[in-house]
Amino acid sequence: MGVSGCGKSSVGAALAASLGLPFIEGDVLHPQSNVDKMAKGTPLTDEDRWPWLTLIGETMAEALARGDGIVVSCSALKKIYRDHMRAATGGRLVFVYLDGSRDLLNARMGARTGHFMPLGLLDSQLATLEVPTGEPGVITVSIDQDIDAIAAEALAGLGRMLSRGEG
Repeated sequence: MGVSGCGKSSVGAALAASLGLPFIEGDVLHPQSNVDKMAKGTPLTDEDRWPWLTLIGETMAEALARGDGIVVSCSALKKIYRDHMRAATGGRLVFVYLDGSRDLLNARMGARTGHFMPLGLLDSQLATLEVPTGEPGVITVSIDQDIDAIAAEALAGLGRMLSRGEG
């Protein structure tokens, strides 16, 4: 989880590969109306996000009901969004919060091509972000390192959390 440009897709795919789990890029679950809105530089509202967040929660809950794990990338910017997904999964999920400076995020977003999310929405996402410090089931990882190091740190955090019976 985190704002656009933090590496959710790359880190999520790396974690899924390491864990032998399927990976779903949460952006593909957005309705086309949300994608169109963001592509035009218009921030999403809570009303826009709720159906998307519900679908993500349902997707995770279905995997868990089958006894499967899953890795899903999702911005999950507000605590209420994360709580919505926690409720959908009966609390059986862990968030990896990818934390980085505005300058680093700006550079990463400016360097990528072919993504619908314009650089102009970064400030809106940062303003919306409620940092998950102190919430249950959250691993915070700095993105000021390469993808392999980020994934390794997230995996280590997940291992510590599971060994304590969390998540």
